[in-house]
Parts: sequence; C-alpha cells; structure tokens
Amino acid sequence: MSLAADPFSSSPAQQWDRFCELLWFNGDLGFWLDVSRMALGPAQLEQLRPRFAAAFDAMAALEGGALANADEQRMVGHYWLRAPELAPDPDTGAHISSEIARIEAFGKQVLAGSIQAPGGRPFTDVLWIGIGGSGLGPLLMIRSLHEEGRGLPFHFFDNVDPDGMSRTLAAIGERLLTTLVIVVSKSGGTPEPRIGMEQARARLEAIGGNWPAQAVAVTMAGSHLDQLAADQGWLERFDLPDWVGGRTSVMGAVGLLPAALIGADQRAFLNGAAAMDRLTRNPTLEGNPAALLAASWYAAGGGKGQRDMVVLPYRDRLEVFSRYLQQLVMESLGKKLDREGQVVHQGIAVYGNKGSTDQHAYVQQLRDGVDNFFVTFVEALEDPSDIQAVDGEHPADFLDGFLQGTRTALLEGGRQSLTITMQVFDERSLGALIALFERAVGLYGELVNINAYHQPGVEAGKKAAATILALQERVEQCLADGQSRSLEGLLQDLGAEAPESPEALFWILRHLCHNARGYEASGDWGQPATLVFSRR
Repeated sequence: MSLAADPFSSSPAQQWDRFCELLWFNGDLGFWLDVSRMALGPAQLEQLRPRFAAAFDAMAALEGGALANADEQRMVGHYWLRAPELAPDPDTGAHISSEIARIEAFGKQVLAGSIQAPGGRPFTDVLWIGIGGSGLGPLLMIRSLHEEGRGLPFHFFDNVDPDGMSRTLAAIGERLLTTLVIVVSKSGGTPEPRIGMEQARARLEAIGGNWPAQAVAVTMAGSHLDQLAADQGWLERFDLPDWVGGRTSVMGAVGLLPAALIGADQRAFLNGAAAMDRLTRNPTLEGNPAALLAASWYAAGGGKGQRDMVVLPYRDRLEVFSRYLQQLVMESLGKKLDREGQVVHQGIAVYGNKGSTDQHAYVQQLRDGVDNFFVTFVEALEDPSDIQAVDGEHPADFLDGFLQGTRTALLEGGRQSLTITMQVFDERSLGALIALFERAVGLYGELVNINAYHQPGVEAGKKAAATILALQERVEQCLADGQSRSLEGLLQDLGAEAPESPEALFWILRHLCHNARGYEASGDWGQPATLVFSRR
C-alpha cells in the first residue's frame, strides 16, 4: 500500500504501512528514526528527490575540502574530526589524530595525578571558560556523560554576568588553587572568554595561585590567546582549527577535553559520530536518516521554517540537548539572504526541555493551541539496573507511557511529531545523535539554498556591542571633570560622537549610576530628558 499523504486521516492499516515505510533503523548503532507522523508523503518525497541529489553532491564536496564558508574563504571540516583519513591532505589528518591522542593522554595524566596543581596537589575541579558552542558543547558532554565519582567536577563561565561569575567562584572557594582553568576562544579575541579569563585569573592570583601552572588554552594556532599562553608558559595548549565552527566544535578539543577530564570514552564518542556519518552518506533519500530528518523539517515548514521544532528528550542526561540544538540549528539556518543574495528570512526556531517533566508546562498548548510546530521526541530503551520496581511500579514504565501517551495525543490532535530512539544512551550514541543533526542541518541548508556555515547576524550583534562600549568610554571621559550635566547637555558635549537616539545614552547612564561606578543621578528615570548626572 502506498504512503498516505496525510498521517492524521489514514486508517489504522494505512498508518501501519506508513510507519513501516518511514521507519529507519540501524542495528549496529541501535538507532531508530520514525518520521511517519510528519507531513511527508509520496508527493513530497518525489518533489524533494532532485533537490536531495544536489544536496548529497554538495555535502560530498564539503567533506572533500570545498570552500563551503565563502564569506570567510574557509573549508568546513568538522566531519574530519571523527574521521581524520577524510581530511583533504595527509598533514591535516595527522594533526587531527595527534590532537586526539594528546587530549586523551592529558586527561589520563590529570586524573591519575601525574599532572598536578602547584604545590604537588592533584587537581580537584575544572573551571571552563567559553561562550556559545564553546560553552554549550562541553555542558552537553558533562550533563550527558559525567558519572558520580568519576573524573573532575566542572564549573562554567559561559557568560559575562557578574552575578554568575560571583556564584561560580564562591562555589569553588579555596579549591580554586587546585582548579584546572580552561579558556576557549577560537580567534583569541572574543570578549566574553577574555573577560572571564581576566576575572578568574585575578581571583586566583589574589589568593596566591599560580595562573600559568594551571591554565589551559583551546584556541586556533597562532591566535592572540595561543601566543599569550605560549609566552607565559601555560600548562597546555590545544588546537581549535580555523575550519571548525563553534557550533560544530564538540568533536574537537572543545568536547574531547571535557570527556577526557570526566573519564568518559572519547574514542567511542568519535566512533559513534563516524558511524552515523557513514550512514548519512547514503545517496538515497529513504535510506538516509539525516535526509529523512531534513525532508521532514522541509515538509513541516513548507521550506520556509513556518513551524518551530519542539525538542522533548525523555532522559535527564539530555536536559540541555534542546539548548545545544538551538545554536546548531538556529545559527546555521537562520539567514536573511540566500546564496544569490535574495531576501528569504530562513530558519527553524528550536525550543524544548526534558520529558516528562516539562511536557506538563507546554503540552497543553501543543495539543490544543496554535498549530505552528512539530515535536522531536528522543528516547533511550535501556534503563539502569539499580532502579527496580517497587510495589509493582517501575519508573521506566511510566516514562515510556508518558512519551507514548503524548505522541498519541498529538496525533489525535493532528499535530506532527517524529521520534528518535536509541537502544542505549552512552558515549557512542551521543556522538551518533549529534552527527545526525549536524548532517541534517547541512542537507536542509542545501534544500533552501542558504549558507549554513556563517553567522552574519551574530557578527552584527558583536559590532553593535563594541559601539556601545566605545560610547560608554567616551561618556565617562566627559563626566570625568565632575560637573553635573543633564542628558541634553551630555549629548551636546559628545558632539559628533553622540548617538542618533538619546535612548542609548540613557541605558549607559542608568547602568553606571545603579552599580556604584562613581556616578549619581537626580530626576525622574521615567523622564530621561530631565535627568541630571554627575561624578561623585
């Protein structure tokens, strides 16, 4: 029987046939992908087939070393990180293999105590300083793979929020003297990790610590951070190549170093990703799980991202997986222009959290509210053996029941969903799961003709922030004479450097006055033009 175009109006027999046709399975990985409850029928598959033929060719060219990121004239080589033999030249492949071995050895030596903190004491903690993919990737690794009593506890500076920094440093306390501090910045010039590094170093040295002896840099060879670490004799430096983007860096030092320091099997993680890569090179649409995933996204949103992706993993270990996918999917696919420079405003919004906890928060709307989404369920079949049934009730039965019940309720409501099932959840399956979405993102980008490997919107935000910081510096120079000024008077003093709107100035002044930065204001904050500011 042929596939029904509409999974919601089919008979039970048609739904079963559709399920069998659109269920992908691989026994070696223990992976299932069920897209039978998406709006993906024979007509959609046939329409997409020519596009996928071109997309498969583009992915092969990318893996072969094509300049996939034309804006920056860079190759995109994160697939080589788990298969160094695919690198476009032997030197690159050898370098990748060498870095994997170095990271593995470093982690083992730290955990064994042969690499120690100053004073001959073993390292007790890790403070990881990174932003974006350099923070989300490690956080996913730690939350997913860290076992109690194995490896070192991790703490994160993944923002420039001073309150967050204060709380993190307070939690570490005196153990900062035996904390391995890892600073991640590909370019070496990103403000957030630099500021985090400066704060951590100042606190460490204030309590008598030795920064170079316990600092590690993960950065591009030759970057400012790399040179700084080399000149100051930091404990170690690991490479973050220019052909790896932050949102796909988890298979490099950004993800492997955390894995090594918690005693996880980084080789299994890489092997799982490599295995999924091989499966997603299949040039047939129905036989390629990443192609089925991308086709489902395309069909659900009409090729224009008209539906959001709600991610519901039914494992606590994958609690941050939706946050990880937010960057991978939204930074890659959220683009104003296509490759021809036409305005298209592409993208897929991603949100979600773990089931069954958070389904209580928003499944009501998913079932009965606006139909502008599709759900991605993620589950693992194997449960830990130390949790047994009590009074005939097993938690695993209820977890599975809630998942299946939610899928059924959504189907009955005419809402789309797809399900990813892993036989077990471990390092290998996590690697495969990430690789599946990476390939789906690449294929979808080709379907809608956008560059999935640059981020002009992010760069625009960074430039705007730099402009604001420069304006704040100029404002403080104007106020340094101690004279009181109204908002209008300050605008006059700034002259040509004054912002187009006084609103930007208002935000800066309010920030300075409310944080004991040596300024005060009088007047009504609701009427910015009447405020008078002065240096105390």
